[in-house]
Amino acid sequence: MAQTKRKRRSKHRGTPAGTIEARGRTGRKLKEEERSKAAARRSRQNRFDRPPTWQGAAGRAGIAAGIFLLAVVALFGQPIQAAIPIAMFMFLIYIPLGFYTDQFLYKRRLAKKNRPPES
Repeated sequence: MAQTKRKRRSKHRGTPAGTIEARGRTGRKLKEEERSKAAARRSRQNRFDRPPTWQGAAGRAGIAAGIFLLAVVALFGQPIQAAIPIAMFMFLIYIPLGFYTDQFLYKRRLAKKNRPPES
């Protein structure tokens, strides 16, 4: 007697080059919120639609100052005791520089969104 409870396998197509392609998605269509690309695009737009904060600028300045500290020690051979004050100074410079750069980009983005599309 033939076995009837066997799981159905999906068929594969062979190409003239010898590669095997599996069939595409055959189930129901994905909803908009289920699509990862659309969801990623929306989350990215939401992130850019938020106004800049001093806290975010300070976080990015800390990362940049840390990289600057490592670069001064590794590339220029400075002792850590001499590089730390320089990195702290750069941290203080990076905070307002980063905030006002973000604010400029945020205002430009808002102006672009509010501008009517050109025909």
